[in-house]
Amino acid sequence: MTDYQGTETTDTTGAATGTADTADTADASGTRAPAARQAPGETPRPAGIGPLGWLRWAWRQLTTMRTALILLFLVALGAVPGSILPQRGQAPEQVAAYLEDHKTAGPWLDRLSMFDVFAAPWFAAIYILLFVSLAGCVIPRAFQHYRSMRARPPAAPRNLGRLPQSAKYETDASPEDVLAEAREVLRGRRFRVDVAGGAASAEKGYLGETGNLLFHVSLLALLFALGLGNLFGYQGNVLLTEGKTFANSLSLYDQFTPGRAFEDGELAPFTLTLDDFKAEYETEGDKRGQATAFNADIRYRSGPDAAEKPYDLRINHPLNVGGAKVYLLGHGYAPVFTVRDAEGDIAFQDSVPFLEMEPRNLTSEGVIKVPDAQPDQLAFYGILWPTAMASQDGKQIVSGFPAPLRPVVTITSFKGDIGLDSGTPQSVYKLEGVGETLHPVKDGQKLLEPGETFDVPGGGSITFDGLRQYVTLSVNRDPGRIPALVAAILAVLGVATSFMVRRRRVWVRASAAEGGRTVVEVGGLTLGNPTPEFDEIVTALRGPQDEPGDGPDDESDEGPDEGPGSEPESEPEPDADRGSGPATEPKE
Repeated sequence: MTDYQGTETTDTTGAATGTADTADTADASGTRAPAARQAPGETPRPAGIGPLGWLRWAWRQLTTMRTALILLFLVALGAVPGSILPQRGQAPEQVAAYLEDHKTAGPWLDRLSMFDVFAAPWFAAIYILLFVSLAGCVIPRAFQHYRSMRARPPAAPRNLGRLPQSAKYETDASPEDVLAEAREVLRGRRFRVDVAGGAASAEKGYLGETGNLLFHVSLLALLFALGLGNLFGYQGNVLLTEGKTFANSLSLYDQFTPGRAFEDGELAPFTLTLDDFKAEYETEGDKRGQATAFNADIRYRSGPDAAEKPYDLRINHPLNVGGAKVYLLGHGYAPVFTVRDAEGDIAFQDSVPFLEMEPRNLTSEGVIKVPDAQPDQLAFYGILWPTAMASQDGKQIVSGFPAPLRPVVTITSFKGDIGLDSGTPQSVYKLEGVGETLHPVKDGQKLLEPGETFDVPGGGSITFDGLRQYVTLSVNRDPGRIPALVAAILAVLGVATSFMVRRRRVWVRASAAEGGRTVVEVGGLTLGNPTPEFDEIVTALRGPQDEPGDGPDDESDEGPDEGPGSEPESEPEPDADRGSGPATEPKE
């Protein structure tokens, strides 16, 4: 049986029900214990968003424009070390010198890939994230923009007088004729027009958003083109002396940086021959010695069976051959020597490139290695002065001009083991093992002019035969160069269009009024400041018979003056004949 509270003594389900009834009765009678005295109930914990939710959240954060701007800033910031510090791909010898001079900071910078920035994993991660962020941001916007362009213009707001630009007038034409006229006028101004519900809705200016999207899509294409060039392109440097020929072979490059997916078989079989190099310099004034022009007369073949063609290679006028561009980077001097060993045989006869020590007047240094000399190997260290003259104190020789007006070479002789037989690679611009396996010759120094010979003490001789010039060339193949140029041009056009074109909307509502006339309301909304186009549209809709001041229908006309004691005239409606109003958003 149950008591008055409805609690059942034998059934478990009834007991639970009775307990709930007791709580309801206690609440109704006001006898329930205060909340502070009740046992706290267990609050259910909110369920987590789960792994899929976290992935969705991360994707939304990555594809925001804010994240894209941050990543773009990080790419620019990450490129700074690549511009300040020497890079292994371009100057490995400078990297080695930097590590030698900075014993503490150098190894740490090397661990952070600061000498190989553009191939570093962290730079690639930023680059890829930026590409994904822009793609995830721009592509959905492009589809949304396309749907917006295909959609009908928005319906007219309820109160057109609250728009930033509005006008109101009456006409004798019927509402249907007014809307038909509005359709023709607005279509003539390239508006998209839709007439429904007694109003005409018109919209144009989507080209501005199209330009904005074109800019971002072009930025994506630019990143893709840069990646394409780094992946399939290559860059190599070569030193070419007058009278010598370079074949586009991997073994003949002084320095070569291939792309990630580059293969040796992709090198075009072209050849280059340097016939002559000429440099022009200022001869007077404060700029004396400054170069004014560089011209390299070369001959080239695009293939083994192709005809040989001449070309004038200059700064900023590269040669296009074999899908690559050949740029003129610099120049220098290559003295020509003939070395005879102790037995009188010619052991070396060739030009030797010298590297500049002093850029203004091209004082240069170089080494001559003669491993075939008998019985001892010979080596020489030389300093070249293109225009030799005495210094102001008269104690040393200096170069007074970069052109070879009076070339002089000073020679220091060495004998011993050069170290080439060990198989260890050596720099052609440096002598290895001096003081250990290679020793200076006593009284082995001599100043030589072209045509002079120095007999090395102990056997052998060296002759300064003359002076040639060399050029340093950069051979660059970048398949993403043209796509990058096109993308850059489109990006400029897109951003210019986005600033010049603004979104504009116009609504025209026509409704019947008393006396068979029609009340016409026109409203305009422009992204940014109002434009004169709205007033031109209103003038075209009014027509010459509805110009302001032509008749009593114009609400801007003032009524007759009334005498004293008459009731004041009611305030005119704010919508009447107002070319522009407060800059408020329309209320639908």
